[in-house]
Amino acid sequence: MVELVVIAHIASGLCAVAAGITAMLSPKRPGRHPVAGRVYLWALAALFATGCLLALARPHTLFLLIPGTGALAAAAIGFAARRLRWRHWLPHHIIAMGGSYILALTAFYVDNGPRLPIWRELPPLSFWFLPAAVGIPLIWRALRRRTRRPIGEPNP
Repeated sequence: MVELVVIAHIASGLCAVAAGITAMLSPKRPGRHPVAGRVYLWALAALFATGCLLALARPHTLFLLIPGTGALAAAAIGFAARRLRWRHWLPHHIIAMGGSYILALTAFYVDNGPRLPIWRELPPLSFWFLPAAVGIPLIWRALRRRTRRPIGEPNP
């Protein structure tokens, strides 16, 4: 039974990673970007659910639910910001979805980094901070590119 949950967890994780990259690299208009974003959110929900089951079976991994919960919550916030059209929704969407991806990758690297080529050569603390060190500048860049408006033009 645990093996099936592990397989579902891995499949959900791969789907979330692929959908997240697709959403990030797609043109921001109806079509591929919002579809990939919804797939990312659902895959992340499945990843979280299977992660909860794995934590029950393997209590030593319970701490990974902290970044997992943060990843799912951030993705839900990013989705809601866009879907409900919060005031100045775009920065909220970019920060929350990017932060979600960083948290999901952090959980992956903390759990698997010691067994991955190249990563296993790094100090264990880097598994916690390297995804953010790479991701935060990318989020900053996306914010600067997507939210800059000429003076007098309202934000979306």
